[in-house]
Amino acid sequence: MDGRSLLAWNLRRIRVARGISQERLAFDAGIDRSYLGGLERRTENPTIDLLDRLSGALQVPLAELLRVPAKGEVRPKPLRAGRKPPS
Repeated sequence: MDGRSLLAWNLRRIRVARGISQERLAFDAGIDRSYLGGLERRTENPTIDLLDRLSGALQVPLAELLRVPAKGEVRPKPLRAGRKPPS
């Protein structure tokens, strides 16, 4: 798996596991939501500075964004579309 694929896999894995929307993560990292979507689709090439901001917004070590998935690990699914019901 190349670097962009690892980043895309781990961004989505962490984001979905925490129930964070692309819009929220993009806002917290100070980037456009469409750019974050491009990172998850492997069409964008981020800088180290951006990776630092994303890891800070997700509160994970930078290395976690490039973690190699365990053998047999299932590809992360996207969050369900639409607004969350009020709590």
